[in-house]
Amino acid sequence: MGLTHDPLPNTPAFHAERDSLPEDLRSHYDCLVETYRYYAFMHYERPFVSYKILADLIRDGWRRSADPLPANQQP
Repeated sequence: MGLTHDPLPNTPAFHAERDSLPEDLRSHYDCLVETYRYYAFMHYERPFVSYKILADLIRDGWRRSADPLPANQQP
């Protein structure tokens, strides 16, 4: 997918939501935040992220379940 692996945010909002999750779900949250920030910046040139919504998605069962499509199969 070509993520730049920018460091995760160091904001109170990010840490509050991350810390509200069970320890075993935090790596999934980190992955979702990183991916969402990448695409927000790519499409809108600003990485606005609602950490609360992303934490709710993790609580709701979101997990990466497949590898990304090869670049030649993406729009």
